[in-house]
Amino acid sequence: MANEDLDLFLQEMSGVKRLDADVLADENGAGAPTLAQLARRKAAELEAEYDPNYLSMEYVDLVKPDDVLAYKKDGVQEGVYKNLRLGKYQTDATLMLLGKSLVEARSALSQFIRDCHQRGIRTLLIHHGMGRDSKPHPAILRSYTFKWLQQIPEVLACHTALKAQGGYAATYVLLQKNAEQKRENRELHQKR
Repeated sequence: MANEDLDLFLQEMSGVKRLDADVLADENGAGAPTLAQLARRKAAELEAEYDPNYLSMEYVDLVKPDDVLAYKKDGVQEGVYKNLRLGKYQTDATLMLLGKSLVEARSALSQFIRDCHQRGIRTLLIHHGMGRDSKPHPAILRSYTFKWLQQIPEVLACHTALKAQGGYAATYVLLQKNAEQKRENRELHQKR
């Protein structure tokens, strides 16, 4: 069967000639990037290389001031998420974003999450406000905060806080364990 296929293939290819060059070049150079395109590419590479803050300032799905913010990564146990939602975990650190511009809030949130993760702090409370009177759209900072929390790899889950801890103006955040905590946990539960 394989010999028949090979014979058929060779028969079909009998009149085909090899090309002189492997690459066809456009004589006009129309396919080459322009100087402006090269400059933009270089600028984008430099920005991506030096910007430690990868959180997007692009389009955001707007949430209403009284929408419940709820996010959970796959693999987070339902019981853990339920305890977070119900405020049963002690919040070990709080960040106040009220009154900050989006750029300031983005930077502060990124740095805060990074610091807390390095220190082994697992449960946070972010105060972003409800944004009823924010212009041009209500809850703009709240919307971006929710979007950014979902982009940060260390964030396992987040949920709107209980009324006593800020309600719609605040969000609980659960971070994953850092490397040291994971090592301790492995040692604790290691079978001997």
